[in-house]
Amino acid sequence: MDPEDSKARIDFIKREAIAGITTFVTMAYIVIVNPAILSSDGTGMSFSGVMTATVVLAFVSTLAMGLYAKLPFAVAPGMGINAVFTYQIILGQKVPWPIALGMVFWAGILFLLISTTSIREKIAAAIPLTLRNATACGIGLFLTFIGLKNSGLIVADPVTFVKAGSLSAPALLSIFGFVILLWFYRKQNPFAFLISIGVVTVLAWWLGLVHAPERFFSLPDFSSTFFKLDIMGALQLSLVPAILIFLFIDLFDSLSTFVGVSYATGLVDEEGKPKNLKRGLIVDSLATAGGGLFGTSSGTAFIESSAGIEAGGRTGLTSVFTALCFLPCLFLAPLVSMVPAFATSSVLIFVGILMFKCIAQINFSKLENLIPAFLTIVLIPLTFSITHGIMWGFLSHVGCYCFAGRRKEIHPAMVVIAVFCVILLILENPSLGSRG
Repeated sequence: MDPEDSKARIDFIKREAIAGITTFVTMAYIVIVNPAILSSDGTGMSFSGVMTATVVLAFVSTLAMGLYAKLPFAVAPGMGINAVFTYQIILGQKVPWPIALGMVFWAGILFLLISTTSIREKIAAAIPLTLRNATACGIGLFLTFIGLKNSGLIVADPVTFVKAGSLSAPALLSIFGFVILLWFYRKQNPFAFLISIGVVTVLAWWLGLVHAPERFFSLPDFSSTFFKLDIMGALQLSLVPAILIFLFIDLFDSLSTFVGVSYATGLVDEEGKPKNLKRGLIVDSLATAGGGLFGTSSGTAFIESSAGIEAGGRTGLTSVFTALCFLPCLFLAPLVSMVPAFATSSVLIFVGILMFKCIAQINFSKLENLIPAFLTIVLIPLTFSITHGIMWGFLSHVGCYCFAGRRKEIHPAMVVIAVFCVILLILENPSLGSRG
């Protein structure tokens, strides 16, 4: 083998490995956060069982994303949908957790049936360029908001909703981490993100802000939730609306993540479409069904994947490395949880900044473009939901183009999307569908 080819191959593998590890570190919180939500008081679910299910689902789905879809996206139980699963379905509607898992499974099957056709690709192709860029900007703000919140630079307030936080040690360390990241990024150092996270974590440990776990090993729990779903029990007419909610949220979450991140990071083909979209969506749908089988909420592509992509990840090998990082969590979850949220905040903020540059590609000269783009951008972070931001963007796009006399320019698929958005809003707010 030519020495230059060998060096290029080594550099390629190193870059993809760094990107994969970066993605993992920015989303490792899900290993702890997801089981904490699903095992809330009253659900009856086991923390250890859900944690094992979370890790296994993340490993299998992310590996499939790399080997089958050949995309640098990581997959794991999604934030937001796990809250719906826990607080709306199990605690709110008093649905037993095995039946709730069965509902997730059926939503995944419906998801897969749609994904194997050209319907979802047509939906993605129908989204106007203005909304694609607006979605990328909205996701960027969303990531920045999460990063600022995790750092403590902004905090909740009962009167003004949010306000500036105090310059506490975590906040100052986050700022220091951002400076380190920016310095190495400008030097084109591929370890910029990881150096920032590592330095902040070590300093936090030195200052006593985080502590080494009492034990470094924990055995996986395959007995509590694995294959404990009630598939037939979920087939009740009264549960159909909730299954559709899972389906629609998964559909919009995955579409918005794939489309938004792909356009923001340049992962598009010669025709300007997201690469390998159909295969990526199939993996995403299988992750939803897999969540029900393994004992956790729906799996979906994570927007934190953008951190790895910005670090240089461009192929499925990135996802393979991310997937491999999850495996030790079956035994080393306490050690993984040592990385504090504020250590990764600088990465989320910086990636958000990079994604926000898409705003320069949006044409704000006409109201029918300005209004949908603006609503998409601001509602993604303000509702803390990519789904709701993009839904209102779609609805306002159709409405504004109708009012502007440009009905013929509305893609038929966008009309269908708008109808689904209305259905989802009604299902989420039953009072809208009643006269009372």
